[in-house]
Amino acid sequence: MSDVTRPNLLYIHTDQHNPFVTGCYGDPLVETPNLDRLAAGGAVFDAVYCTSPICVPSRMSMLTARHPYQNQVWTNNHILDSGIPTLAHSMGAAGYRPVLVGRMHSVGPDQLHGYAERMVGDHSPNHLGGRSVDRGVLDGTAGPERVSLVRSGAGQSAYQVHDEDVVVAAVDYLNRLGVQRRAFGSIPPFSLSVGLMLPHPPYVARREDYARYAGRVGLPARPESHDQVKHPYIRRWREYTGIVQVSEAEVLRSRAAYWGLVHRVDVLVGQILEALAANGLAENTLIVYTSDHGDMQGEHGLWWKHVFYEESVRVPLILYWPGVIDAGQRCGRVASALDVTATILDALGAPALPDSPGRSLLGLVSRARPTPDWEDVAFSEYCADQYTPDGESYHRMVRYGPWKLVYYHGMDPQLFNLEEDPGEMHDRAHDPACREVVAELTARVLDGWSPAEIARVMARKRAEATVLRAWANRTQPAEQYRWPLLPAMNRLDDWPRPGEE
Repeated sequence: MSDVTRPNLLYIHTDQHNPFVTGCYGDPLVETPNLDRLAAGGAVFDAVYCTSPICVPSRMSMLTARHPYQNQVWTNNHILDSGIPTLAHSMGAAGYRPVLVGRMHSVGPDQLHGYAERMVGDHSPNHLGGRSVDRGVLDGTAGPERVSLVRSGAGQSAYQVHDEDVVVAAVDYLNRLGVQRRAFGSIPPFSLSVGLMLPHPPYVARREDYARYAGRVGLPARPESHDQVKHPYIRRWREYTGIVQVSEAEVLRSRAAYWGLVHRVDVLVGQILEALAANGLAENTLIVYTSDHGDMQGEHGLWWKHVFYEESVRVPLILYWPGVIDAGQRCGRVASALDVTATILDALGAPALPDSPGRSLLGLVSRARPTPDWEDVAFSEYCADQYTPDGESYHRMVRYGPWKLVYYHGMDPQLFNLEEDPGEMHDRAHDPACREVVAELTARVLDGWSPAEIARVMARKRAEATVLRAWANRTQPAEQYRWPLLPAMNRLDDWPRPGEE
């Protein structure tokens, strides 16, 4: 493929974007005009699943196009082996100069993983045992803790400040490409990945965005009281995170802020798209929009991610490529985030990543590619050795056709038919009519995936992490790609509230 026909890449990946909170995915309230226009001009995918409903394992899978168990990265403390080739390595091998601006959430000394250049790093430590994050008044609100619902509403999260910094850098990069294009008439195809933190909690949005949705966003459609929850792990997770009972004020405040954060993501995406067009770079550019996982937003009485309900494990995916992907398409085939990576490499003419089960989606939405013999299957896994109610958790999901089975090691599974029950209200794991389905899908889950082996590897990683943390704590190694999050960047406008201090 010559440079004349090879596309540019603009790859935008956000953090914790529940696809159902997007206009093009059917939300009538949230204002996402830029994403909606992108969707209208390209293809929207309705059944794409992340490989893990937490950040680091999902993102490292997006890089390598391998499952977490293949990467041996299951938690936010696990380090991806730098010897594993990534999306960026493959793009570089194909002649691109891959550039990253913003979020990647890699742990360890390798903060590039094949990117030739990185602008604006993550706010978190580059190294295990590095200096922790001080969020000031919003301390504790970024993770699965009840305080994130208590300290929610109007204010400012440092994550939005980070994203504004990211977008300024991305726009500047595109502007500089525009200068080169005007100077020389043409430029080599570029590869720009943009990582945004929003709409990841804290559930705090600036006053203008919060006010846009306060009083308009309603209660969850499937709230589920604790008495209604049947699966023992889900019950224990709710108890462990302190969300057995959540006040209506907390629910409405947190949801209004989340809708406001999604709206702000759309504004930021619009600024990047405007710079792309203003510099004459949009014509042969593949634009990919996706996220690393979703957010429960009170559905099934749950918040954050960590579980395998659709709001947590489904991700948005929009592909836009003028002249190759026809406008106005929707694709309902079941797909994985691994397939998104394979699709990018296919489009750029870059080598496929070894040991990757990822499949290119282009044949499903482009007449220029042969239609693949597609199997509607996707896997996701959540394995934890801390911050979990059972001490250790080994869970894996398979979506196969209309069925979704969630395997909990040592517990009964869950089984849902998403065509008949899209809200996942009727667990059919013990339905006699579904015995064969449970057996078949359990066999798929356990094929090549061993909880006992994962437990062994995670124990080794815990021992290794003890040394690595002590090393970083004592030596304070340089953090070249860390963005300076400061406590003063976080504020809550109406705090303290009576009875909630």
